[in-house]
Amino acid sequence: MQINTALILCAGFGKRLLPLTKTEPKPLLKIGETTLLEKTIKLIEQLKIKKIKINIFYLSDEIKKFVKQLNTNIDIELIEDGNEILDTGGGITNMIKNSNEENFLVFNPDTIWNESYNKYILEMTNFYFTKKINNILLVVHKDLSFDKRLQGDFNLVNEKLIKDNNKKFIYTGCQIINRNIFSQTTKKKFSMNEIWTNQMNQSQLFGYESNLKFLHTTDLMIYNKILKNQ
Repeated sequence: MQINTALILCAGFGKRLLPLTKTEPKPLLKIGETTLLEKTIKLIEQLKIKKIKINIFYLSDEIKKFVKQLNTNIDIELIEDGNEILDTGGGITNMIKNSNEENFLVFNPDTIWNESYNKYILEMTNFYFTKKINNILLVVHKDLSFDKRLQGDFNLVNEKLIKDNNKKFIYTGCQIINRNIFSQTTKKKFSMNEIWTNQMNQSQLFGYESNLKFLHTTDLMIYNKILKNQ
């Protein structure tokens, strides 16, 4: 089976990268000559996904202009969060509410994505459909993080994510979801952390490990260090 629609979360304020994000939304910051958003879109193209939905809120006109001039054959739809930012969970549910698809690949463009992730995401997708699960996160061991301050979000035990005293794995910013995981949620604005906690309580939050070096634009200091290492 294949996932036909990818979601990219682009509504955030990017406060940790001020003053750069005062006039430029974080997804449009560049690594070399390419924006974080375009790097994400290029990876999605390589995965042969047919449609992308992008949620927007902060400096949304800048993202609209960028997408309009983007040279791509993929179908991109921009979806406004509305009068207020909806957080990660609310942003996702707002993007998928008018879709007929059941499963979605979700990206956070804060990570510097590249074609090397293709292998891991395809393997993760195969695992997801083979096991018939509802939510899986691409994670990486914290030792592979460029930002050594990151302490880890989860532990990975027998293919499932848990939170204990041994949180060695970081969420990379890529996950696969089935829309059914939101069936018990009536809130419009909420974080994906609430969904993950619920999934973990049912022993249903799965993880797939990447072995790639993890580059994430955590804040201005890390962003500048990444640029110097290019």
